[in-house]
Amino acid sequence: MRFFGNQRRGDERLIWSRDSRFLHRLRERVPDGRVIELSSGACLIAPLESLTEALAAEVAGPSGGPDFGLVPVDASLPESEKYLHALTAAVQLSGIADRIGMSQTVQAVQSKMLDLFFAIRTHDVYFQPIVELATGELHEYECLFRPNMPHHPASISAVVDAAIATGRAVELDTFIVRIILERIAGLVAADAVPDGIRFAVAINTTPASLLDPHFEAKGVARMVRLAGIHPRQVTLECTEQQAVHDIVPLQRQVKALRKLGFGFAIDDAGAGYASFTLIAALRPTIIKIDREIVHGCGANDAKKALVEAFVSFSRRINARLIAEGIETRRDLETLRSLGVEFGQGYLLGRPAPDPGRPRSLEPRRPPRPRRSRPIAIPPA
Repeated sequence: MRFFGNQRRGDERLIWSRDSRFLHRLRERVPDGRVIELSSGACLIAPLESLTEALAAEVAGPSGGPDFGLVPVDASLPESEKYLHALTAAVQLSGIADRIGMSQTVQAVQSKMLDLFFAIRTHDVYFQPIVELATGELHEYECLFRPNMPHHPASISAVVDAAIATGRAVELDTFIVRIILERIAGLVAADAVPDGIRFAVAINTTPASLLDPHFEAKGVARMVRLAGIHPRQVTLECTEQQAVHDIVPLQRQVKALRKLGFGFAIDDAGAGYASFTLIAALRPTIIKIDREIVHGCGANDAKKALVEAFVSFSRRINARLIAEGIETRRDLETLRSLGVEFGQGYLLGRPAPDPGRPRSLEPRRPPRPRRSRPIAIPPA
C-alpha cells in the first residue's frame, strides 16, 4: 500500500469511505484525483479546489449516501506521513472507525514502515552539546538518532509514534541504542573525541523499554562497556510520549540503572505525560525543561514562573536542570538569572555528525562609534 510518491503536489484533500464505488463515482467528477483501494474501503486524493464538501455530498445523494470523511492534507508534514495522517483523520471524521477496525489498517502501514526502518543500517547519529550556562563549558552530548530513509522520508518522532502504536517500542529502543553505541565505539577506537572534552552522552528511551524484562539494567551496562565507555558516562532519557500507568516497576528499573552508574533524565518536562508527579516519583538525576517553555521565556512572565518552579523543584530533589531549545541571548540570560544550570539549543551548538566544542558564550562586542568628521565651511 503506497500513499505517497516522489513528486511534489500542491494543496490537496483526502476523502475516505467504506464504499469504494462512491469514491469511483466521485473520481469521475474530479479528473485530476486518484483513488487508492484499501483493505477497508478506499480513499480519493485530489486538489483542494476540485474536491469539495459540496461535490462529495452531491455525489453521495440526497439521502446522505455512504459515510465518508473529507479532510485537507497537511503539506507541511513529510511526504511519507501526510497522507497517513490525513487518512486517519478522515476515518475518524466519518464516525465509523471503531466499527470497521480501520485502526488495524493504519497500524499495518506503520508496521511496514518500521520493517523498512529496521532493515536499513545507514541511519545517522548526531551529537548536540549540552553546556554549563554559567561558564559556557561543555557538560555532555545528547545523541540524536536521525533516520536515513531516502525513498520513504520519516522523522524520528513519526518512527517513535509508529513503534508505540504497533507495540514495537522495545524493539525500536534496542535498535537505536545499539546503533548509537556502535557509533560511540567507533569514535573511541579512532580517538576521534576532541582533546580536553569529557565524553558523556545522553540516549533517549521510552517507558515501555525501561519496563521490558529484555531491556534490563545489567544488559544495557554490558552493551555500554563493550562500546568502550562506562555507564557513568551515559544518561538515559525517558521520553514523555507514553503514559506510565504503574509507576512502581519503573521506579525499580530506574534504581537499578542508577546503582550501576547510569544517569537518568526526564525529557520534555512540562509537556505531555512528564508531570511533576511522575518526576517526584522517579527522582531523576536530570530534569530537561521542554523547549516550548524555554522559547520566549525572556519576555513571558508565565514561562518565567514555570522555570522558577522547576528550579525550586530540582533543588529539593537534588536533580540537575537542563533547558532545551535555547535560541536567543535574551532567553539565555533569563535562564541564567533564574538559576538554570545547563542548557542546549542552536545558540549553544547545533547537532553535528561528530562531537565538537560548543559555541562561545562571550558577549558580543558593541559596535565601534563612528568618528565624527569636521564640517567644512565654505568661504564666504
